[in-house]
Amino acid sequence: MAQTLIKNHTFEKQKSNQRKMSVQLRKRKNADGTTTLRLDIYHNGLRTMERLTHLKLAKPLNIADRENNKKILQQAEAIRVTRAADLEANDYNMVTDTGKKTVVTVWLQNYVDAYNKKDKRNMQGALNRFSDYLIEVKKQKLTFGNLNALLIEDFIDYLENKSTGEGAASYYNRFKKMIKQAYRKRLMKDNVLDFVERKVSGKAKKKDILTLDELKILAATPTESSEVKKAFLFSCVTGLRWIDVKALRWQDIDLSNKQMNVTQSKTGEVVNIPLNDTAIKLLEQPKATTLTVFDLPTANGANKTLKAWVKRAKIAKAISWHNARHSFGTNLIFNDVGLLTASKLLGHTTTKHTQRYVDIANEMKEKATNKINIDL
Repeated sequence: MAQTLIKNHTFEKQKSNQRKMSVQLRKRKNADGTTTLRLDIYHNGLRTMERLTHLKLAKPLNIADRENNKKILQQAEAIRVTRAADLEANDYNMVTDTGKKTVVTVWLQNYVDAYNKKDKRNMQGALNRFSDYLIEVKKQKLTFGNLNALLIEDFIDYLENKSTGEGAASYYNRFKKMIKQAYRKRLMKDNVLDFVERKVSGKAKKKDILTLDELKILAATPTESSEVKKAFLFSCVTGLRWIDVKALRWQDIDLSNKQMNVTQSKTGEVVNIPLNDTAIKLLEQPKATTLTVFDLPTANGANKTLKAWVKRAKIAKAISWHNARHSFGTNLIFNDVGLLTASKLLGHTTTKHTQRYVDIANEMKEKATNKINIDL
């Protein structure tokens, strides 16, 4: 009888401890068919919740979706087991211990995968740079518990050595955005960025542009690919990026109204661009609406052809495809097109990015004026 009472007492105590201290994985179905996951953590009579925002189950439409969801659930369960083990050891602190066990690049990759804003590609680029840096310093398994200000300052040095112009600052700003999110999710006790004293230096590298006279020379110079030639000159007089001119279809062209409507791949903005006589001449005869306007190779192949073409034209400038867009913007401003109009033609959401063309155009005008100095 006494042994039975002891067993019952022990059982009730265990049940009481379980109520006081447990971690449960919860699922919540969303309107779009996806499922979000969270952990309900019961500790010393208090309930806290940890949202697993980097883990989300897709609406299962096929076998691949179901298999991927299974992997995600396994990750979530692994996190739950880790939290429960911490509780059992009476050594659990959501702020610090979670981060001690979470690999930084793994968490950041999950964050980028779930990221749905327009600069997602840039966010992935920033993460790739950080991952490359960690490989170089042999710290691929770095956890948030070991992420410190000195390491981040070394990463800034790495960025500045590997990037040109605004590249380092752009990558670092997006890296900071990810780290701030990790701090908000309580993976770190303190925001490590507050202790970083190193600043990212470097201004935007001045990019070469082609003047209207140089475009005439280029147009008169033979090249290996007529399609590359037409497409590049078309970008110079319309401001299209490589990714947009390569994907341009005849359905985007309205020859009767001399205009085209392009959804920019980078920003998602729909831009209406008037087509001047030069652009229309480069288009030649229209084809089926679903066909691409230009039959272009890869970006590397096109830039290789372009580089040889510019050299053959004896134009001593470093020109890649993106210089076509810069040439368009600068030539607009140089020929007295207003800042707001130029901004709209380029598809900029603000005039901030268009301002760089104003600076270049003003410099060009100053040089032109200096050529007619006379001795008095």
